[in-house]
Amino acid sequence: MNERISNGFPLPPRGWPLVALLALFILAGLFGHDPWKNDDAVTIGVAADMLQRGHWLVPHLADRPYPDAPLYYWTAALTGALFSWLLPLHDAIRLASGLWVALTLFLLYRAGREWHGSEPAPHEFAIASTLAMAGCLGFLVHAHEAQPMLVSLAGHAAAYWALALLRRKPGRAAIIFGLALGLGFLGNGFAPMLALLPVGLVALWLAEDRAKAALALSGGVALGLAIATPWPLLLAALDPNFFWRWLASEYTQIGRPANMLHTAWDYLTMLPWFAWPALPLALWTLRSKRRFLREASYRLPLLATVAVWLSLSVTFEARSSSALLLLPPLALLAAPGVATLRRGAANAFDWFGVMTFSFFCALVWVGWSAMVTGTPERLAARVVKLAPGFVGEFRPIPFAIALAVTLAWAWMLTTGQRQRSPWRGLVHWLGGLTALWLLLMSLWLPWIEYGKSYRSVGTALKTALPARYGCVIGRNLSDSNRALIDYFAGIAVRRENVASSDRCNWLLTLRDARGGRNLELTGWQLVTELRRPAERSERFVLYKREPGQATPKE
Repeated sequence: MNERISNGFPLPPRGWPLVALLALFILAGLFGHDPWKNDDAVTIGVAADMLQRGHWLVPHLADRPYPDAPLYYWTAALTGALFSWLLPLHDAIRLASGLWVALTLFLLYRAGREWHGSEPAPHEFAIASTLAMAGCLGFLVHAHEAQPMLVSLAGHAAAYWALALLRRKPGRAAIIFGLALGLGFLGNGFAPMLALLPVGLVALWLAEDRAKAALALSGGVALGLAIATPWPLLLAALDPNFFWRWLASEYTQIGRPANMLHTAWDYLTMLPWFAWPALPLALWTLRSKRRFLREASYRLPLLATVAVWLSLSVTFEARSSSALLLLPPLALLAAPGVATLRRGAANAFDWFGVMTFSFFCALVWVGWSAMVTGTPERLAARVVKLAPGFVGEFRPIPFAIALAVTLAWAWMLTTGQRQRSPWRGLVHWLGGLTALWLLLMSLWLPWIEYGKSYRSVGTALKTALPARYGCVIGRNLSDSNRALIDYFAGIAVRRENVASSDRCNWLLTLRDARGGRNLELTGWQLVTELRRPAERSERFVLYKREPGQATPKE
């Protein structure tokens, strides 16, 4: 099935072309931008706190305990310490995501090769699983942000490899399964790993030698417990208050969604775009391989998808980060579907990917022209309206990168279209997705950063405060707000209504300009309002307490 032409891109890619394609996908967008709101900001804030304040055992966010498992933050702090001489600290911290994504794709490749070992070309099925996973639209953003769920994702990929090894190498399967459970728990706690328990039971039920499989799985669970328990035991011994707080947050995670049926439905409605193209390819596998669905290589990924979906519905609200755990079994199930696509369907899939990404790549260039040169004028006016005050400028290095990416995409299309292969559409999909993402992260990054970065807020806040401001109370601030203020201004805002807050002479609050209002405070003076340049609604308001006044109440 592996077809290649002289000086062309091999289908499916293997060796250096596969490594180069996946490396470009992994590295694109990891660097060159500030922490952005929500998960990226919080995670970078916790890792930076470890480096700056030494909170290695108990994760802290802006000098305040943050009840979460520590493994991702440890690795992020380590990459931050190792590479901050070369990169800005936030980029060095975010490098940890690249390592976990690379590990996930490698483990999924090994799982795909093992699950489809009886096929004529298991190596190609393994490649297809990896490409399907990397090409999922929902994976794109989370793979390039600081995201602790990537640890659990790697754990799930390792677990599927272990379950595939049960028949041939039960001892190795036990070790890998134990590592998957233990490291996955240290990455995100109990909830993301609960889904692997029913998946393990399904694998036991499907095993030819259930006694041997049960022994291997029991050994894996024991090893996982041995890896997972030292950190909680140290917490209980050294910081019991944080231990019980963390344990309570883990316990309340189970059954947390208010309406589990609604949450389950939300995950289902998310999948058509989130898991594209793995989902339609997996559905085609079920159609084309329906006579072989009794085999474990087809049945277990299918049942694993259902088990993960049900477990997510009782542990997490329907968020895209938790939905990542649905992608590995779907990618494993999608691989056989790629090889059995009919010529018309394969050509349609390829045409759709080529046209979609070529169109949007061209649109990115047109938008860049509008930002930098003012042509076309109507689009340039729209850019100014969306980001008031933004001034685009020509940057040689990003331009050179974007040009090289565009030429590489054109070369891939030119050589790929001369090959008849069922893998062409999937390869072109990932190639186009990577090219589009690289173009956005090179040509449009200054404009995106202008609207999303909180650097200007942190700088303005630091300027508004005197050199010896003492402390600042925070009100209506989310975790990501506190993380960004601490990162850019070096200010760890304190909680209200605690003993230490009575000594704080500054108050920082967040309001929505569309419907919010400034606080009516007696004895407090409004100092300044802070906002991002392109932000119209979100306002940070800084107050100063007059002498002798108490902490403000709304």
